[in-house]
Amino acid sequence: MSSSATSSDLLDRFAGIVGEKHAVRDPTEIAPHLVENRGLYHGASPMLLKPGSLEEVSAILKLASETGTAIVPQTGNTGLVGGQTPREGGSDIILSLERMNRVRDIDPVGNTMIVDGGCILADVHKAAAEHGRMFPLSLGSEGSCRIAGNLSTNAGGTAVLAYGNMRQLCLGLEVVLPTGEIWNGLRRLKKDNTGYDLRDLFIGAEGTLGVITGAVLKLFPQPLGHQVAFAGLRSVEDALTLFKNASSLCGTALTGFELMPRIGVEFTTRHIPGVRDPLETVHPWYVLIDISTSDSAETAERMMTALLEQGYEAGLIQDATIASSEAQQKAIWHMRESMSDAQKPEGGSIKHDVSVPVAQIPQFMAEAETAVVAAMPGARVCAFGHMGDGNIHYNISQPVGADKAEFIGRWREINKIVHGLVLQHGGSISAEHGIGQLKRDELASIRSDIEMDLMRRIKTAFDPAGIMNPGKVLKV
Repeated sequence: MSSSATSSDLLDRFAGIVGEKHAVRDPTEIAPHLVENRGLYHGASPMLLKPGSLEEVSAILKLASETGTAIVPQTGNTGLVGGQTPREGGSDIILSLERMNRVRDIDPVGNTMIVDGGCILADVHKAAAEHGRMFPLSLGSEGSCRIAGNLSTNAGGTAVLAYGNMRQLCLGLEVVLPTGEIWNGLRRLKKDNTGYDLRDLFIGAEGTLGVITGAVLKLFPQPLGHQVAFAGLRSVEDALTLFKNASSLCGTALTGFELMPRIGVEFTTRHIPGVRDPLETVHPWYVLIDISTSDSAETAERMMTALLEQGYEAGLIQDATIASSEAQQKAIWHMRESMSDAQKPEGGSIKHDVSVPVAQIPQFMAEAETAVVAAMPGARVCAFGHMGDGNIHYNISQPVGADKAEFIGRWREINKIVHGLVLQHGGSISAEHGIGQLKRDELASIRSDIEMDLMRRIKTAFDPAGIMNPGKVLKV
């Protein structure tokens, strides 16, 4: 941003685009937009813009490019790597899509939905259900996260096993480029091989190449059968074998397979109101199994019963329960989705969002715990996640009685240990949360020179003025 960019005159010009009512300058109102959920990053901004149309977004970015004004796109502010947080300098302007939240069109025959980028994920679920359809992306933050943010981080969630990430759930995009130009790629086609796929450049770009203002989403028929089970196991190795059996028996009907440690269950039952242990006996490990079928409830019930019986007979399952109602299904899922928040009352928590090949999960988990505890005696490993797609949230709670600030101060040291093992197993240091600020420098150290150079070339081509979410993903 140029030295005059924060002047009152320039802020007035931005305000003139959206109207004074939607150009927030009150520090108190801006404050919630300046910090991310974990409190790792705190930024500053002179203005929060809330455009209400595609044309207003275009005008904002055009003016920003002309004046060298940094723009930070922000939707639900639920990101976990600081990608949506303005920098500390106080000159970045936040662009919020909260007013652009329309469901534009639903086609239940073609199984597509066109929505504004500011649509809240839970509202998308509701709109799809009203037409007898389902949008399968499911996140703990779905009541506040928004579609443009989901796309910009290529969000995954709990249903990736059956439906894929956001990249697989989107057919087309509408994007405003940093220059103010508008690309209308709202195509409903599942087959379209006409040149480079521009859509895939913007998905996962974390707002560094443009602002996603609209999207064509894939819909699916509502399942007629749904079963959720919770099982206690002796080891991660047994969980892997059970997953292999479930994949063979259920095929695409297996929509969720979540791995949880005993300590995670203890944290949630201790700190999350209303959560209780579904089993009467204690086990080292647990899995949540979710089966959805398109033909009948009987098919889902038959599959789950057969899977659990097979698991008992093979000695994989020590105890299990099948949810007998929708309320019980939601309660079991709530336990899983609350596991990260349940660590907060236990003190500091060092987080990792990693993925490894599914077959490598047991070995990685064992090696990582040995290495972490050796480096930090007393550290409490609470590793859980989407076993079916290899995504493990490898979180570490501070030793009991330890100093929180001192513990958090070792974040990078512990990251290096865990991420080093992830890379040894052919995995990724960012499975579904993105790069943002948190992993920006680390990305440059693990990607090849040619990969980093290609990414910088793309960034320069789309954003020659360097105004789009600077300092995130790439250090240019």
